[in-house]
Amino acid sequence: MRSTSPCSRKACGAFEVTPLQYSLLSALAERGTADQTTLAADIALDRTTTTGALKRLEARRLVERPVDADDRRARICRLTPAGTALLAKIETAARDAHRASLGKLSKAEQADFIATMQRIVADHAGRNGAATKFE
Repeated sequence: MRSTSPCSRKACGAFEVTPLQYSLLSALAERGTADQTTLAADIALDRTTTTGALKRLEARRLVERPVDADDRRARICRLTPAGTALLAKIETAARDAHRASLGKLSKAEQADFIATMQRIVADHAGRNGAATKFE
């Protein structure tokens, strides 16, 4: 899952989405459905921050968060068709922002940087008892 957003404030801002919201939309697109705790672990943030961002996405009708029928304390999140469409529009800008952020580094430096960031996030997730997958 994504631990950091390749979508800069400027690139995401054009779509009225924060980098955090972009990360959540991307994680949901990859997973299909997920509870809020899993999404928080996927993007290496605390549940409170994640829940607030999901509520804002829900208010914009980009995400649905119905109560889990098996666990009434949990909410299962999924993209709406509007969320899927918005994410598709953002992808090109996000990829361009990602390339621009790392553009001054050689391919080897880029790989080293990404590997280091992944280790930092994995360590953070491990301390919080959450597993994080990177691709």
